[in-house]
Amino acid sequence: MTVQTPGTHTPAEPADTRQVIRPYGDTTGDGLVQMSFTLPVPAGPRADAAALQLAGKMGLDPASVVHAKPMGPHFTFFIVYGRVGHLIDYASIPVPEERAYPLLSAQEVNQAIRRTLNRRLVVVGACIGTDAHTVGIDAILNVKGFAGEKGLEYYREIQVVNMGAQVTVPELVERAKAEDADAVLVSQVVTQRNAHVHNTKQMAAAFHAEYPTAVAAGIGRPLLVAGGPRFDTVTEADLGVDRIFGRGTTPAEVASYLVHALLPGDGPPGGADDPAADPGGGPGGGQAGRGGADAEGEGR
Repeated sequence: MTVQTPGTHTPAEPADTRQVIRPYGDTTGDGLVQMSFTLPVPAGPRADAAALQLAGKMGLDPASVVHAKPMGPHFTFFIVYGRVGHLIDYASIPVPEERAYPLLSAQEVNQAIRRTLNRRLVVVGACIGTDAHTVGIDAILNVKGFAGEKGLEYYREIQVVNMGAQVTVPELVERAKAEDADAVLVSQVVTQRNAHVHNTKQMAAAFHAEYPTAVAAGIGRPLLVAGGPRFDTVTEADLGVDRIFGRGTTPAEVASYLVHALLPGDGPPGGADDPAADPGGGPGGGQAGRGGADAEGEGR
């Protein structure tokens, strides 16, 4: 306990100015930003002036057009560079919730599935609707993976069915039923006119209609997972799915979530009393001649 002499005061803590931030382009705190947009006007000096007027109305002062390219005869694409005076109180921004489940290795995922299901976990994935961009679904499913992680095809205890691009919802439902899928993963990269939202809602509604007596995800119907770069404005409840993954998601995050959502009673795998513990790891674990040192999760 601190006793203060009357008339004296403890000096106030200095303000933590490090929490007040602004963007920078050339030097710290200069407020410079870069943005791009398209205007429905032919390229030229008049279009440049229109772009600068827009930049000014958006708070960029000064601003300059650093790139302008015709997009056909009636449109122009711009990149504008300028200074903003806005400040961000970083301390007032809530810290996002941490992942609600542990990030597991391929070996731990395999052990959890083997211990709980005693069969392979079946995942059916696709890009639905008119979306032909398979980069997202391939990054998660294909063995080559993403960000240094191998995809779900690498996991010995996961059976992957990748239907590819432009799959209709009825086709996806039919295949998921035929494969008796535990989880359905859909990727949506095309976002024009909110196509990603409409397609995913349609998909979810179709699965809920196809499994009317389902109790929950994994109990009477497959787990429904959607992924894409622009789902950050909607929630799982909005779409009718069980989980949304955004940009930068890696295969291990998805695999760990599948264990968390579909095998909720499974404890930390690989313990000393774990009868399914497999020190050899994945496909090659305990099975000579199936992959060698790099065989932690590969199943084929």
